[in-house]
Amino acid sequence: MLSDDLARYVALHQALGFKFRTQQLLLRMFVSYAERHGDNLIKSNRVIAWAAEAPSPEQRRNRLLTVRRFAIAMHAEDPGHEAPAAEALGRGLFRRTQPYIYSVEEIARLMAAAASLGPTGTLRPLTYSTLFGLLTATGMRISEALALRLEDVTEDGLIINNTKFKKSRLIPIHTTTRAAIDRYLSARSLIIANTAALFVANAGTPPSYDTVSALFRQISRKIGLRGAPGQPGPRIHDLRHSFAVRSLEQCSCNDAAVSRHVLALSTYLGHAHVSDTYWYLQATPGLMAQIADAGETFGKAGAE
Repeated sequence: MLSDDLARYVALHQALGFKFRTQQLLLRMFVSYAERHGDNLIKSNRVIAWAAEAPSPEQRRNRLLTVRRFAIAMHAEDPGHEAPAAEALGRGLFRRTQPYIYSVEEIARLMAAAASLGPTGTLRPLTYSTLFGLLTATGMRISEALALRLEDVTEDGLIINNTKFKKSRLIPIHTTTRAAIDRYLSARSLIIANTAALFVANAGTPPSYDTVSALFRQISRKIGLRGAPGQPGPRIHDLRHSFAVRSLEQCSCNDAAVSRHVLALSTYLGHAHVSDTYWYLQATPGLMAQIADAGETFGKAGAE
């Protein structure tokens, strides 16, 4: 049975340390689809037909490649399993989502909108304004912020445990950021106790990623940063991009300083490789002005 094959395949990946959540969901959907058609083995035409039902080219290709990897593993056990060609639905082209770099004024509007949330007199508005402020001030991942516990707030900064790459790191924070966290903790202690999570909703439990993302989109629409529901617009993850870019704008404009800064920024952001940090950098007027100044200086030096 394909269901049994899938259970073994998922268990193997999880035993190797992979979370395998999205892949597991997609594979369960495919196996249900295949078994409804009476399949006991993976068939290429069935994979292609199921993948083609996805609403976008990117999702269709993701479906195809996810099941293809499953099929290749199963084919090693039983040659009756068929693995479709990787390009069966066309050649996929990676298209990077254009990061949005928030201005200082837009950040202020976002935090003000979060601080005005209801119900009045509850912890909710302070939770979200502090959370969004922390994301802005540190560039940490939203998943890392939501996973913070009270014990992770130390005199030296914030301890990020079990990150995306299963490493822990210390994030030093500015005194103003620490003061904002302390104000939140004081209010939190008066309303909610006996909860280890740093950020909590009114019910006393940490807000979920989906809840925070939906609220962020709602606030963004309210202040005019996004269009109607369903339309693309600035994301909560773009706060991380904005931190990286604004940080680089403050760096001295010389090769040695920039090299040191990018290496430190990569460590601070928790990237596995410094090359990953380059994806977070985006041209802004401030950076372009620095580049122009550096070019002019280089040109003058060459002419002398």
